[in-house]
Amino acid sequence: MFKKVLIANRGEIAVRVIRACRELDIRTVSVYSDIDRNAMHVRLADEAICIGPADPALSYLSIPALLTAAELTDSEAIHPGYGFLSENAHFAETCEAAGISFIGPSAENIKLGGDKIKAKEVMRKRGIPVVPGSNGPVLSEDEATSVAEGIGFPVILKASQGGGGKGMKIVNKPDELMSAYHLAQREALTAFGNKELYLEKYISPLRHIEVQIVADKFGNVIHLGERDCSVQRRHQKLIEESPCAVANPKVRKRFGDLAIKAAKAFRYSNVGTVEFAVDPDWNPFFMEINTRVQVEHPVTEAVTDFDLIKEQIRLAAGEQLGFRQSQVHFNGHAIECRINAEDPDTFIPSPGKIEMMYPSGGPGVRVDTAAYAGWSVPMQYDSLIAKLIVHGRDRQEAISRMRRALYEFKVEGIKTTVDFHKRVLEDNDFLSGHYNTGLLEKMNLDRS
Repeated sequence: MFKKVLIANRGEIAVRVIRACRELDIRTVSVYSDIDRNAMHVRLADEAICIGPADPALSYLSIPALLTAAELTDSEAIHPGYGFLSENAHFAETCEAAGISFIGPSAENIKLGGDKIKAKEVMRKRGIPVVPGSNGPVLSEDEATSVAEGIGFPVILKASQGGGGKGMKIVNKPDELMSAYHLAQREALTAFGNKELYLEKYISPLRHIEVQIVADKFGNVIHLGERDCSVQRRHQKLIEESPCAVANPKVRKRFGDLAIKAAKAFRYSNVGTVEFAVDPDWNPFFMEINTRVQVEHPVTEAVTDFDLIKEQIRLAAGEQLGFRQSQVHFNGHAIECRINAEDPDTFIPSPGKIEMMYPSGGPGVRVDTAAYAGWSVPMQYDSLIAKLIVHGRDRQEAISRMRRALYEFKVEGIKTTVDFHKRVLEDNDFLSGHYNTGLLEKMNLDRS
């Protein structure tokens, strides 16, 4: 096991990794930009080192700065968290070349997972259903038109190196295709440095279901059930729950079996997530594999009593999975609300000083946060300030518990999305479990 781990991230995920390391008796090193000098992850780590200015490109995204920090502190391993460099294959390769363990999957896994086109090719060859669409990148307007006409509208354009909803454009009619194609290219180039796009049939209505997988370096793979991530705004997840409220045991088993098959096709190791687009008839289509821990991992931890961050660390240290699929048991229902420093009506970011903060508590409530009263939310980074997670014996108790927890969660000095979540948890479609990615549009909440 490692003796010291450097955390190449900030915010709540850095705090989450520090806590897992402390329970494993591993010393931690936090890195920080000059604007994060007073951040919670800096205060909680055993050591902390400044790696540059507020601009992420010069700090949290600077591989030389991170590796120098690791060398100066004698860190044996680096945990990338999520976002920033967590899915950067070059970063993983550079760590290994420097003799520092990368806590995550192999660089080869990351490369394949990041190339959505090649990933789909691998799935097709293994008989795993994928969304109908182009067999490779669409390299011209004419090719995009030909593919779209072949599979029928609506279609969706996606960045081949993309993620997080960037470089995605839904096209409902032929006369919208060209403008969407060029706009998606520009977004992809800006966000990922690569304007390559592929095109798929747009499934509507759509449920976004993902399955947590855990795999060691010896070929052993298990899954930890599914998460329903269908409450989204512009392809950004806002509320997640586990298990899916209305999936029957047969459907649930198919999700798990396909996820394990996909992981084996990738020769995957460590923690990851297989994402599926699910049509109204509950047919799952492979979308992508996320080669990192997800923001929403706590809902899986709640229903399985399984610490995914600890497992990431153990697997990166070369340990073997200590249990089989038959030993995984699911208990109750969990829901996560992402609380952002944003206006709850317009979703405009609301950076600034937190004058007062009272996180929720009580039975079955967990709050993952790095925010505190007196701390200023910087405008340079993601607006997520807390993840509110509840666990109940069943979905009804989880919903009641989340309502209570949202009522208790108080922040003054900035705006947050707490009131937005309250509205969603009163919606009849959400309460019934029969909702899809169009929920917020139906509720007239997907506006800015």
